[in-house]
Amino acid sequence: MRHGRRVHQLGKPADQRRALLRSLTTELIRHGRIKTTKARAKAVRSEVEKMITLAKDGSLAARRQAIGYIYDKQLVHALFEGADERYGSRQGGYTRIVRTVKRRGDSAEMAIIELT
Repeated sequence: MRHGRRVHQLGKPADQRRALLRSLTTELIRHGRIKTTKARAKAVRSEVEKMITLAKDGSLAARRQAIGYIYDKQLVHALFEGADERYGSRQGGYTRIVRTVKRRGDSAEMAIIELT
């Protein structure tokens, strides 16, 4: 039973799931908006929120944690530069998930996740 477990499994082994979430997080921070399935959008939301919280902290340890997670080093530096002015007054809720039409091939629920 999975009562109370909050990890989104996404039908993948742990290493593949971690790589998927890292790549989705990197692309969402790079582009500001990505289109993916609703389950993946919900799973990546918490990871992006953690990265933005680290960027708001701005310490060297937080920067090293973010560099260890996000694939692009220059992207981490850009995130840390602009995070305080963009998200400084907010306590969370940095992303928005908007549901769209179902995917034609397998009828999977699709969504757009974007930074607000």
